[in-house]
Amino acid sequence: MLLTIERVALLKSIDIFAETPDHILASVARIVEEVELAAGECLIEEGESGDCLYIVIDGEVRVHSNERTILILGSGKTVGELALLDPQPRAASVTAVAESFLFRISRDPFVEVMADRPEIAEGVIRALANRIREQGHIMAGESGPDNK
Repeated sequence: MLLTIERVALLKSIDIFAETPDHILASVARIVEEVELAAGECLIEEGESGDCLYIVIDGEVRVHSNERTILILGSGKTVGELALLDPQPRAASVTAVAESFLFRISRDPFVEVMADRPEIAEGVIRALANRIREQGHIMAGESGPDNK
């Protein structure tokens, strides 16, 4: 189990929290749960209710729908951000590619922290916008007019 100061340092390296002062990250660090996955272990099942965000601290996870890989995410990347704002069924499954260590942040305590600190909500929105942009580039590469 990591100390709060270690969690703060790791959170600070994540895009969502990069602009957040350390003293505010300490309150986020207190609501973080640590998750360890073996290679091949499923983290998220497509269609299940979403109520948390995961941050890949070490390892790699595959975001997929059935057998089609959507993204491979490594250290410093997040998955499930949308569930913090809108707890709907998950749009894809997530499975560990390699042994992985993640942080899990549940929606309810996170909403409380966001209410006091709007910069955290801005970070989540920024991360979602980046993910949408990234998906647009991937889709354009697969079937866009510039695909050769």
